[in-house]
Amino acid sequence: MKKAFIAICFAGLGICFATPLSAQNLSTQKVPLDPDVKMGRLKNGITYYIKKNAEPKNRAELRLAVKAGSVLENDNQQGLAHFMEHMNFNGTTNFPKNELVNFLQKIGVRFGADLNAYTGFDETVYMLPIPTDSAGLLDKGIQVLEDWAHGALLDPSEIDKERGVVLEESRMGRGAQQRMRDKFLKVILNNSRYAERLPIGKDSILKSFKPETIASFYRDWYRPDLMAVIAVGDFDVAKVEATIIQKFSSIAPPANPKKRIRYDIPLDGSTKVAIVTDPEYPQNLIQLIYKQPNSKEKTLQDVRNNFSQELYNSMMGQRMQELTQKANPPFLYGGSEYGDFLGNLDSYTSVALAKDAGSMKTALTALLEENARVQKFGFTQPELDRAKKDFFNAIEQYYKERDKTKSGNHVQEYLNHFLHDKPYMGAAAYFEFVKKHLDGVTLVEINALAKKYITDKNRAVVVMGPEKSKDALPTEAEIRKLLAEAGKDVTAYVDDVVDSPLLPTEPKAGKITGEKKLEKLGTTELTLSNGVKVLLKPTDFKNDEILIKATAKGGYSLFPDERETGIFTSYLIQSGGVGPYNQTQLQKFLAGKTANAGPYVSELTEGIGGNTNPKDLETTLQLIYAYFTEPRKDADVVTGILANQKAYLENMQKTLTPEKVYSDSLNAVLTSYNPKRKPLKPESVDKVNLDRAVAIYKDRFSDASDFVFTIVGAFKIEDIKPLIEKYLGGLPSTDRDDTFRHPSIFPPKGRIEKTIYKGLEPKSRVTLVSSGEYEYSPENNIQIEALQEVLQIKLIESLREEESGVYGVGVSESTDKFPTGHYRFSVGFGCAPENVDKLVKRTQEEIAKIKQNGADPKDIEKFVAETQRKTETALKTNNFWLDYLDDNTFLGDDLDEVFLQDKLLKSVTVESTKAAAQKYFNDDNFIKVVLMPEKK
Repeated sequence: MKKAFIAICFAGLGICFATPLSAQNLSTQKVPLDPDVKMGRLKNGITYYIKKNAEPKNRAELRLAVKAGSVLENDNQQGLAHFMEHMNFNGTTNFPKNELVNFLQKIGVRFGADLNAYTGFDETVYMLPIPTDSAGLLDKGIQVLEDWAHGALLDPSEIDKERGVVLEESRMGRGAQQRMRDKFLKVILNNSRYAERLPIGKDSILKSFKPETIASFYRDWYRPDLMAVIAVGDFDVAKVEATIIQKFSSIAPPANPKKRIRYDIPLDGSTKVAIVTDPEYPQNLIQLIYKQPNSKEKTLQDVRNNFSQELYNSMMGQRMQELTQKANPPFLYGGSEYGDFLGNLDSYTSVALAKDAGSMKTALTALLEENARVQKFGFTQPELDRAKKDFFNAIEQYYKERDKTKSGNHVQEYLNHFLHDKPYMGAAAYFEFVKKHLDGVTLVEINALAKKYITDKNRAVVVMGPEKSKDALPTEAEIRKLLAEAGKDVTAYVDDVVDSPLLPTEPKAGKITGEKKLEKLGTTELTLSNGVKVLLKPTDFKNDEILIKATAKGGYSLFPDERETGIFTSYLIQSGGVGPYNQTQLQKFLAGKTANAGPYVSELTEGIGGNTNPKDLETTLQLIYAYFTEPRKDADVVTGILANQKAYLENMQKTLTPEKVYSDSLNAVLTSYNPKRKPLKPESVDKVNLDRAVAIYKDRFSDASDFVFTIVGAFKIEDIKPLIEKYLGGLPSTDRDDTFRHPSIFPPKGRIEKTIYKGLEPKSRVTLVSSGEYEYSPENNIQIEALQEVLQIKLIESLREEESGVYGVGVSESTDKFPTGHYRFSVGFGCAPENVDKLVKRTQEEIAKIKQNGADPKDIEKFVAETQRKTETALKTNNFWLDYLDDNTFLGDDLDEVFLQDKLLKSVTVESTKAAAQKYFNDDNFIKVVLMPEKK
C-alpha cells in the first residue's frame, strides 16, 4: 500500500517537502488540501479556487460565493440580501437590463435550470455553467462573475419591476408549513437573530424599500474579503488564473469595512417544546433536536473522528428503517442523524411521521426508545462491520471515479471550504487515509457518541399536526414526562442475520443464439435461447458504474379489475425480500456491495432496474434472477405497510390541502373523470390483496421471453457474456405473445373551465391545457419541443420580467404513441388572485403571436443552442443511453434517431413554429383550471 503524505509548501518560493502521515500525531496535523486545486488570495482579499477537470468536456462550472446573507440585514433591509441576488440578473455594468440572461441563453445556458443563485442566512452563491469550446466564452463567464461582485446597476426602475417577482416568490412560499415554521422557529433557535432573519424577508419591506437601502447592503457586504471565485472545468488553469487576477484585482476594498459579525444561537441547557397546528396541515410530525456546538474538521484527527459520525448515522439509519418493516410499525417514517444545524451549531435530530394525532406519543416513544437503546447497549460488532464495508465501498467508488467526477461536485467542495471551513483532501488522499484509519475505529468510541449526542441538555421537541386534531396531540406536560421516562425498559438490539446463498440452486444457463452489432450506436444486441434480448453498450463515461434496465409489455393493465392491487404489487413484493432473505436481511447481506436491483410493475409494463459495478455485477445478476424466480411473501410486513398507507391517506382526506384539492381536481378534468385515474383513498387500500399481488407478479415475471435488458457502462462484452448466459439466459420462458391493454385515457375534447376555491392564503394557481390527436414522428417531436421552449422563453419575459406577475412559469409538452398519437401542452404558474385574468390574457396573447407570426428567430436560436448543449453533455452519460435505448425499444422507434438531431434542428424555422402553433394550440380543445382562495 502506498503511504499517504502531507505536502508542506512555502507559497511563492515553490519549495515543498513531504512527511509521512504516520510520523506525526493526527491531532497536531492540519488537513492537507488537494494539491490539484490552485488556490490563492488577491491583495484585495478575494479568494480563488481553480481546478482543471474534463467532466464534462468543453464545460466549466463558475461560482461567486459571498459570505453575506440575510443574517447581516438591518431591520429595514429584511429580504434585501435575497433581493440583491435577483438584481444581479437585472442589469450589471457589462450586461444591462436582461442582456445577461439573453446572452447566456444564446450560448445554450438555461435560466433557472443552469444559470441560478441562492441566498441563505450566512451566504449568497451565484452559479454559472459555461461552455469552453468557443473563443472568449470562458472569459465572458468570468466577466459575469466580476459584474456580480461589484457591477450591479441597481436601476430604480428595474428594482420596481423586480418587486413583483420577489413578492410572488414570497407568496408561493406561504401556507401551512410557513405559518407553523414561524411559530416554532424562535423556540428552537432560542430567539437568536436567525429566527428573525429568514432570507425571504418581509413583504412590507420588499414593497417599499428605497433603492439606496439595497445599495447600502451591496456596498457593505459585497466586498473582496468576503468573496471567493471558483472555477472548475475543461480549461487551462494558468489562463483562468490570469483572467481572475486581471478582472478581480481592481476591485477596491472599502476604506472602513463594517465588522462581519458571526451570529450565534445561544445554548442555555434547557429543553424547549413547541406544539403547533394549522387547519391546512394534514400530517402528524415530530422532531426531536439535540443541539451541539459545531465541530470543525481542522486536523486529521477530526477527519478520522468524522468516520465515527458517518458510521453512527449509517447504523442508526438501518435500525430506524427496520422499525418501519415490522407488522405494526410505530410510525410511517422515522430517522435519526447527526449533522450540521445552523449558525454555530450541529444537531442530532430524530424525526418521525406518526400515523395520526393519537399515535404521536407512540411515535415519540419509539424515537426515544431507539435513542435510549443505543445509549444503553450500543451497537453490535456485526453492525459496525457492515457499516464499515458500506462506507469503504462508497469511498472506494469515489476514488475510482476521481477522473470522471463532474465539475459541479468539485465546486461544492470548494464552496464548503470557503463558506464553512470544511477541508477538501482530494479523492486519492482521502481514500488512502480511509484505508489506513478506518479499521482502527472501534465499537467503544462509536458507542460513546450516543452519550455525547443524546443528552437532557439543549433539546427541542417540535410537534406539528392538523388543527382539527389539536385535542388529540400530546400536551407539553405529556411530552416532558415521556422525555423523562421513555427508554427505561428497553432491551438490547437483536441483529437478525441470515448466512445463506442468495440462490439455493444454480441457474440452468442458456445460450446466445444471435448477435448483432449496431456499429453506429456502439451497441451489441444479443438474443438468448430463452427469447430474452440484451442490448449492450460498453462506455468509458464512468470507471466503476454499470446500469441495468429490463422492460416488457403488459403491466397491471392486464388485470383491469384489480387496479389497486396492481398499483401496490411491486412494492409489496420488494418489501418481502427475495429467496431466503427478508428485506432487512437482504440489506445486511448486500453490505459492502454495489448491488442494487428491484422489480416494478406499472400500468403498461413490468421490469427491473439496477445499478452496480464490475466487481459486483454477478451479485446483481443473481439478485435479478432471484426476483424472477424466488419472490418472497412477507404477510406481517405487508400488514404494516398497508396500515401505514391507509393512515397516510386518511390524514390527507381529513385535512385537504389547497394543493391536494387542486391537483386532484385538475387530474379529474384531464382524465375525463375516469375511475381508473382517481386518486387513492383509504378504502382503496382495503382492496389490496397480497395473494393476488403475488399471483400478478408471478404471472408477469414467469415469462422472460419478451423482456429486453439494456446494460450500459464499464464492462467488456466478451467478459460479461458468460454471466448473461448463466443468469439472464437461465430465466424462465413460456414464449407467450404479450402486450398491454392501453386504457386510452386522454384529456376530453371541447372547452372546459373550472375554478376551485380552497386555501387561506391569497394565492392562486393556473393551468392551461391544449390537447389533441397527434402524428408521432421525430419530425413532429422536434417541432413540438421547439414550441414548448420558445413559449417558455416568451412567457418568462412577459409574465415575469414585464408584468412582474409571477416568480416562475412552466410550459410542458407530452406526446403519446400508443394506442394512437396524442399530444398535450400545459402552461402553469402561480400568482396573486387579482392577477389571474390579466396573466391568462397575456399568456393567450403570446400564444396568438406565435400562431400569427411564428417564433422570434432569436428564441429559435436559443432553443437550438440549449438543445445542442444539453445533448452534447447527455451523450456522455450512462443514464442517457440506458433510458434512450430502453425507451426507443419499447416504442419501436429507430435506435439511430439520436443521430438525426442536427438535421431535425435545422427544420425548426419561423414558419415551422407558426404551423406547429396553429396546429397544436387548439382553441377547440382547451382546458383552464384555476385555484382561488376560499371566499370569505
